[in-house]
Amino acid sequence: VRLIEAGGGYVQPGGSLKLSCEGSGFDFSHTDMAWARQAPGNELQWVSGIGAYDGNTRDDDSVKGRFTTSRDNSVNMLYLQMNNLKPEDTAMYYCVVDPRGLTNPYWRGRGTQVTVSS
Repeated sequence: VRLIEAGGGYVQPGGSLKLSCEGSGFDFSHTDMAWARQAPGNELQWVSGIGAYDGNTRDDDSVKGRFTTSRDNSVNMLYLQMNNLKPEDTAMYYCVVDPRGLTNPYWRGRGTQVTVSS
């Protein structure tokens, strides 16, 4: 399993970033996927997920209305559009197979850092 995230960076509060994740080594198009994040000193937190078949999305209350997850199964890509970013969104963001990637690092990528600061 390979999950490679990209798109993180440094942004001011209120700014936007779009993360991407390329998956390989498993049946991506038939697998529920999600984004999770981990801030220093905190546990890994599930942020937003998307179903394999219906494309339905679910978001944690902390990001609802600001983050949008999408996927393109034709190219095995997962995306996270993040708008109106806040300092509390600062974390390492991981692309995960949902839900096993939350507890087993084999099913998640190495992460991409997002820092929100003025």
